[in-house]
Amino acid sequence: MSDLQTQFEAAAAAAQQLPKRPDNNTLLKLYALYKQATAGDVAGKKPGFTDPVGRAKYDAWTKLKGTGQDSAMQQYIDLVAELQSS
Repeated sequence: MSDLQTQFEAAAAAAQQLPKRPDNNTLLKLYALYKQATAGDVAGKKPGFTDPVGRAKYDAWTKLKGTGQDSAMQQYIDLVAELQSS
């Protein structure tokens, strides 16, 4: 396992233990970066109007389309570190 992968997994665990809950936009960014890092570009059908949370998650993930998995991992690590220090 690469050093980046190890740091990413540590950041994912740390994200569950943040001192305070991030705002919704930050939570969406964390979600999208995590999905991009672990699954790559968004796939599947966009959720319907009856699922606003699912749509928001899908839209956030779509914005990262084309971002490399290593880049997404590093952005996720950096964001979690920033949230831990604030």
